[in-house]
Amino acid sequence: MDSEAPQVEMVFFPFVGGGHQIPMIDIARLFASHGAKSTIIVTPTNAIQFQNSILRDQNSGHPISIHALQLQEGAVSPDSDMTATPATDTTVLQEPLKLFLIEHKPDCIVFDMFHRWAAELFDGLGVRKIVFNGSGCFPGCVSENLRKYEPHEKVGSDYESFLVPGLPDRIELTRSQLPIFVRDKSGRFDKKGKDEDKSFGSVVNSFYELEPAYADYYRKEMGKKAWFVGPASLCNTDVADKAERGTQASIDEQSFMKWLDDKETNSVLYIGFGSKPRFATGQFAEIAHALEASNHSFIWVVGKDFKDEENCLPGGFEERIKESKKGVIIRGWAPQLLILEHGAVGGFMTHCGWNSMLEGVCCGVPMITWPLSAEQFYNEKLVTDVLGIGVQVGSKEWISFKSEKKGLVGREKVEVAVKRLMGGGDEVVDIRKRAKELAGKAKKAVQVGGSSYIDADALIEELKSLKKNVN
Repeated sequence: MDSEAPQVEMVFFPFVGGGHQIPMIDIARLFASHGAKSTIIVTPTNAIQFQNSILRDQNSGHPISIHALQLQEGAVSPDSDMTATPATDTTVLQEPLKLFLIEHKPDCIVFDMFHRWAAELFDGLGVRKIVFNGSGCFPGCVSENLRKYEPHEKVGSDYESFLVPGLPDRIELTRSQLPIFVRDKSGRFDKKGKDEDKSFGSVVNSFYELEPAYADYYRKEMGKKAWFVGPASLCNTDVADKAERGTQASIDEQSFMKWLDDKETNSVLYIGFGSKPRFATGQFAEIAHALEASNHSFIWVVGKDFKDEENCLPGGFEERIKESKKGVIIRGWAPQLLILEHGAVGGFMTHCGWNSMLEGVCCGVPMITWPLSAEQFYNEKLVTDVLGIGVQVGSKEWISFKSEKKGLVGREKVEVAVKRLMGGGDEVVDIRKRAKELAGKAKKAVQVGGSSYIDADALIEELKSLKKNVN
């Protein structure tokens, strides 16, 4: 890079939910490692979550800092924890952010469009805006072609499969697997697309080698200007960064790491469904029965909102797995990266959130896919049908935060999926081989000369050029 050029100043404005906030923090750290002066805008509550990793980056000489917005007196912060939903109202952050931008005049702001008011604010201030795409190209391409062709309107029932036209691969879905806002034509994502089209471009938490046909489709067919700079999680090279990523773990790290150390390679199934999983009543009991019947070791993150009356585990289950040393239950947050990269972990039962899916890819761990909401049914198709690094558990129902929780998956289906992935056989050998190859490509992408490294540098250089022309 041109050492004579002025330093680029980038501001990062993540959404307050953990699934959006964590990867953008990582993206900011990544750009700082490339020499861009990076400032992360957060609430005072969330500043505490990341201060240690940012301090370590600063001690390494990276130009990165956190700015905690000071809310007006009496204002309530929108982030009581890391589980905010897309419906969370963040307008209370608008005025303090406006004052910060007027004072600092950055070269650009990378922002999450779940701050629905933000694009208009940035336009009014004349701040160059870059959209943070935290969910990759594949789901974006699927969404676009569902909007464009409406194939789901041409089937006779919610459970009849249809082909999504125009994509590089044959992708089939059912109407029951589509987000409710796609089915009811709410127009919610039309606004998102328009805001994206009016931006300087998109920073994507993905890497070209993961979805090359869809990266090309995204740029060429959909006309998106995009920089693929991920996987963002790979900026966490320090053990402490991985252990502290997100909120504080609810279990002593050493206890389950020692438990893993005593297990054979690829013998443990890790089960995690994100920060706010929504299941039909009785689903946890079905999972528990399936795990016991499969006789495979596991770590299961049930989440801090676990409610016994809705998802009670079978009587004696926890006592039996503790005595047999077959399983570990984690109630609350877990250091997912540390667990997934351990050699004993040979499978990942996941809700197919983009962050989790990408972390599984980076660690070379094949997946059992169990999508629940958001774009997760699209991501499942990427994992199982395009990449061939996972098997489906058989989830059929998209679940919103407001709708009735339904779609119970029986223990027999869960057991079959667990045994299929964890039991060996030629199919699994091929799946593991593909997963390991993809993990190598992910790591290479962010190294010097890799595709994501080059894209990050390209954005910085473009911003430098614009800055020089202004000056």
